[in-house]
Amino acid sequence: MSDLKLRLANSVKDAMRAKASERLSTLRFLQAAIKQREVDERKELSDAEVVAIIEKQVKQRRESIAAFEQAGRTETAAQETAEMAVLKEFLPQAASEADIAAAIDAALAEVQAQGITGAPAMGKVMAILKQALAGRADMSALSALVKAKLG
Repeated sequence: MSDLKLRLANSVKDAMRAKASERLSTLRFLQAAIKQREVDERKELSDAEVVAIIEKQVKQRRESIAAFEQAGRTETAAQETAEMAVLKEFLPQAASEADIAAAIDAALAEVQAQGITGAPAMGKVMAILKQALAGRADMSALSALVKAKLG
């Protein structure tokens, strides 16, 4: 069992002991998503693959929060925000702005050294950044930064 899945299992037990029902339901939902992917792929997931699932869950929460706030459903948006906070506990520590800027510059230099420019460069740079900053940065924000540097 990976370290992250073990940490998640321990957090579920702690939430059960503390009778924290909202936290427990979020953690169980995450465990179910991980288990579903393991069953689908018929293999044990690595920490990196678990982080990818958590990132996807956080992104879904972020989109839901925006939709609920736009619809004026602040109570539901607050619940989604609380769930997102629980999920973020299992992501690696966020990269600093300096780390992000350095990673973008390094990726741009690598792609430009290959002679790739324009739209194809964007895809190559994002692929490099996704590997380098997986779980440590918001990919949509990174995309905007890269677009600004390329444009």
